[in-house]
Amino acid sequence: MKKQAIIMLLFLSGFYTLSAQIKVDSIATRLDLIRNPEVQAITSSSDVTFNDIIISTSWKAYDSTFTANRDTVVWINFKIENTTQDILTTYLFYEGHYIDIYLEKEGRYEHYKNGYFRPLNQRPKPKSYFFTELKLSPLQQSQCYIKLSTDYKKNSTSFPFLFSKLGYLELLKNIRAVHFPPIAFIYVYLISLCCIMLFVLVFCIRLQKRIYFYYLGYLFFQIVYAFLVLQTTPATIANLAQHFPYFSVLISESVQFTFIGFYILFILHLLDVKTFSLKLVRALKIFGIVCFAYAILCFGFNLLWVNLEVRRMASIIIRTIVLPLNLFLFFWIIYKVKHPLLKYFILGQSFFFIGAVLSSIVYYTGLHLVPGGIFNFFYSQNVIFMAGLLGEVLCFSIALGESMFLVQKEKEKTSQKLIEQLQQNKIMESNMRKELDNQINQKTEEIVQLYSEIEKQKEEQLKKSFNERLRNMEMLALRSQMNPHFIFNSLNALKNLVMQSREEDAISYLDNFSLLLRNILQNSSKNTITVEEELEILELYLSLEKSRLGNDFSYVIQCDSREILSQYSIPPLLLQPFVENAIWHGLYPSYRPEKKLSLVFDTSKQLQITIEDNGIGRKESSKTKKTHQSAGTNITKERLTLYNHVSHTQMQLNILDLEDNGIPSGTRITITYND
Repeated sequence: MKKQAIIMLLFLSGFYTLSAQIKVDSIATRLDLIRNPEVQAITSSSDVTFNDIIISTSWKAYDSTFTANRDTVVWINFKIENTTQDILTTYLFYEGHYIDIYLEKEGRYEHYKNGYFRPLNQRPKPKSYFFTELKLSPLQQSQCYIKLSTDYKKNSTSFPFLFSKLGYLELLKNIRAVHFPPIAFIYVYLISLCCIMLFVLVFCIRLQKRIYFYYLGYLFFQIVYAFLVLQTTPATIANLAQHFPYFSVLISESVQFTFIGFYILFILHLLDVKTFSLKLVRALKIFGIVCFAYAILCFGFNLLWVNLEVRRMASIIIRTIVLPLNLFLFFWIIYKVKHPLLKYFILGQSFFFIGAVLSSIVYYTGLHLVPGGIFNFFYSQNVIFMAGLLGEVLCFSIALGESMFLVQKEKEKTSQKLIEQLQQNKIMESNMRKELDNQINQKTEEIVQLYSEIEKQKEEQLKKSFNERLRNMEMLALRSQMNPHFIFNSLNALKNLVMQSREEDAISYLDNFSLLLRNILQNSSKNTITVEEELEILELYLSLEKSRLGNDFSYVIQCDSREILSQYSIPPLLLQPFVENAIWHGLYPSYRPEKKLSLVFDTSKQLQITIEDNGIGRKESSKTKKTHQSAGTNITKERLTLYNHVSHTQMQLNILDLEDNGIPSGTRITITYND
């Protein structure tokens, strides 16, 4: 906000009333406190408390010599009175940075805070930083103390006024009337940039290209700059920066150079400068880095040492350097870059350059203060600069849209060329095929006939070899189905029973033995039998071995359901060699008092058959009988391999040596049936 313009409005708003004592009901419109005989003032350091001021005796008449700066504050003291029977309201106007008002009410002082740098939540009603509402009860006479302070080194030339309610409303109406056009433009600028930024954000998320990220940063910091400008106005809608006005002043210069830095990076990608001049790319990158560095240094400087004059001089010097450099790079890009979107860059950069130069001239030469001039309106330098920025943004937005069109057009050209090339390739390929087909067909017929004969011969040989191998394995299995040693021992056991006159035992033994032989002979002619039939053979075999070996040997058969076992098929006498091997090579040589053998048929999921003994184990058995080779086990493994090869079902064999603290404690054989 321009303070001089507001003061001019104040002088045009009415006249002030002087009396022997400041009476609220006597103020027609406005009352100046400066040079008022009823108002006294004093200067002090910023650390002096209100209680110290009350007891001070060095008060003097308030005039223009009392100005505040960073090290000195101004205190004003006067009495105010309401001589009517009604509650009256007066409005204290002050456009400085900080104002603290202490109004006496019923023997105590109420404290009001306001000012340009006061956050919105600290301001009393109304929320305008330059108006503070003071209410006086009927016939109330109060002492009023006002503290004026600032954070700047330069002396503040703002002075307070008292307004009646009528004067306040008239002034507020005039302020709104003269402020409305520039504020309306700022809102249009904000809404336009927010809409464009929303579309760019969608493209940035979907396409994930740097150019959209840089343009997004460029738009974002322009929007931040617009909010900072809006903070200097009396606008109430979406005036977010009023919540932190002091911080807004600190970052204003940094924000402007930050979006210039993003603008440089955006131009690099928009015009694809690297394809035209690497030197120009380096120059633009250095310029962008300088803008970012200056923005950071400027923010740090303002944060640590706020000085309005130093800031103003630094701003003039930097713009004196940046604007000519910007103009130089502008012409360098025009000279070097030959891009289809160059026309949008020229037009947008022209808008920016005209707005930046014109706003700097208006601000630093004071043209905005010339009465009746074309730039004599509020926030003229900001509005001019923002108008140039808006023109630039619109040009670049159109350029982005056309860049997408150019990319799509380039893709279509590339696709068309690719289609044409593919068509040519197809024609060439077709011609080559015809030539090759003629040559290949002749050779193919000869090769096919030759390979056909060879394959038939191989197939017949493989079938013959496989069938011969299968017959041999079946013959070996048949020979090993009944171990001659077992038959010999069984007949001796039968002989002993007859010699001992145990005719009934001998007859029972002979019945079981003959039944076992008959089952073996019957099943030997079959390719597969059910697991239930295999279990019956095992039961006969184990009963004979139990009768022959005595009570030292015991066996257990666990089966959930024989009916389920009848649903599974296996080669005949597949399990008997493992059981026989467990008895004769595991349990028989063992010195254990109890020789146990367990058979478990688990049908809970798929069929799993477990044969486990507590014998001496395979390693110890191989040591005691080095010349023995378990032919039955090897043949059974080979039979399983052949069966799995020709069958839809698969059986997996696993042999595990059991140990107890490193000592062999038996063998576990597991056959898993997988469908």
